[in-house]
Amino acid sequence: MNPVLESLFKHQSIRKYKDQPLEEEKLDLIIKAAQVAPNWCNGQQVTIIAVQEPECKQRLSVLCTNQPYVASCSVFLVFCADYYRASLAFEKIGHKDFAKKYIEQLDVLFVGSHDVGIAMQNAVVAAESMGLGTVPIGTVRSQALEVVKELNLPKYVIPIVGLCVGYPDDNPGIKPRLPSKAVCFKEKYDTSKLQEEIDGYDNQFQKYLSERSTNDRDANWSSRLYDLYSASYNSGRYNGDYELLKQQGFIEIEKKK
Repeated sequence: MNPVLESLFKHQSIRKYKDQPLEEEKLDLIIKAAQVAPNWCNGQQVTIIAVQEPECKQRLSVLCTNQPYVASCSVFLVFCADYYRASLAFEKIGHKDFAKKYIEQLDVLFVGSHDVGIAMQNAVVAAESMGLGTVPIGTVRSQALEVVKELNLPKYVIPIVGLCVGYPDDNPGIKPRLPSKAVCFKEKYDTSKLQEEIDGYDNQFQKYLSERSTNDRDANWSSRLYDLYSASYNSGRYNGDYELLKQQGFIEIEKKK
């Protein structure tokens, strides 16, 4: 097996980091790896804010539902969908008003989000190839308007996901994944044996949890997924999404009462 595949298959989400700064050259390589990711139309709709200053990381940690590893990692990378540069390009060639019309299309959110996802995965692979640990932080959106303020994000830029990067101080084990038959189908989506595959995976995942010293050791994948989804839904954590998109210029219509 080649080194790239070996690194991919050893991925773990790291939530405990050594108190060790990240060398500037390694950070530069991670950013360069993210930049060379495929992106729609070569529009390069991704901006990364690298946060290393302890006080700022601590404030972001609080905004990300008090997740302590945001503060303790060496650098916290905030990946943003960014159309501000595009607006400057349109203005430069005499089409200043086009930005507003274009960016208010719903598809722009899809494009910005998938470009961020691809770029972040490149960053994860690059970081882990250098012996670093990572964990994505989706709750960077939970108080996104405050994150916009903290990072001074201009119009047409929204935070999508964060990424903790640092030297691992933990070895949580490789989490089992759903079998390939449950996530990849030939030619068409096949539901005929999907429940059976989930049942088998639940057993495997329960065994994995039972061997860990942390987290709910009696759960399985299905029950944990429900608990996490329902907690997110009931918390109203993302109720500010509409105001975020309106303020940053991604939607035009007024929200229905």
